[in-house]
Amino acid sequence: MTSSWTPDQPIISLQDVHKSFGSLEVLKGISLDVMKGEVICVIGPSGSGKSTLIRCINGLNDIQEGSIKVKGQEVHDPKLDKLELRKKVGMVFQQYNLFPHKTAIQNVMMAPVMVLKRSKKEVEKQARNLIKKVRLEGKEESYPGELSGGQQQRVAIARSLAMNPEVMLFDEVTAALDPETVKEVLVTIKELASEGMTCILVTHEMGFARELADHIYFTDNGVIVEHGPPVTFFTEATDPRTKEFLSQIL
Repeated sequence: MTSSWTPDQPIISLQDVHKSFGSLEVLKGISLDVMKGEVICVIGPSGSGKSTLIRCINGLNDIQEGSIKVKGQEVHDPKLDKLELRKKVGMVFQQYNLFPHKTAIQNVMMAPVMVLKRSKKEVEKQARNLIKKVRLEGKEESYPGELSGGQQQRVAIARSLAMNPEVMLFDEVTAALDPETVKEVLVTIKELASEGMTCILVTHEMGFARELADHIYFTDNGVIVEHGPPVTFFTEATDPRTKEFLSQIL
């Protein structure tokens, strides 16, 4: 991905993005910029287009109109090598999707060895460090079925980090977890953010968004209704839709 991107420009830039599934328009002109090292939280009711939005950023969903750029490179350029894009943009989903017959460390090592063709020895060292980073030391040889949901989700985060991405996308990563395991996953994301990783999260965890986000976007029915830094967003929301949403969850 060669482009003339410089760090003073947004690392991710969306301009007037429209996305439809058949006749149903899910994103109706979304524009937002993310600077390197920022943590962005996207919140909103179910079905408001949040997950579709971040799936478009790493090219999992195509778009009908508009532009999405990662480091100045148009994501939906047919000539773009999607693999190059996904090396730069990691993604963690609500369902961990680990390979059940592979251990935690094998799951983390798989893509760098198979896709990046890196040496097994070098990747294993990195994988052990990543498992330590997500606080799962001692679980390297455990299979997904032997791990809790929160532990599996942390393996999924380590697996994504093994590709050395510059941006991480998190799609409702705590939604399927028990309340007590939610915290372990949020702590891991918090540490990544404090190290300067650019993060975009679709989340229902408002306390987390308030504490960690640089900027919050509230989406409803395919548009960004309101956005701002947490310090003003939670106390000075002006749109009735935002106020109603916040009153239901805060």
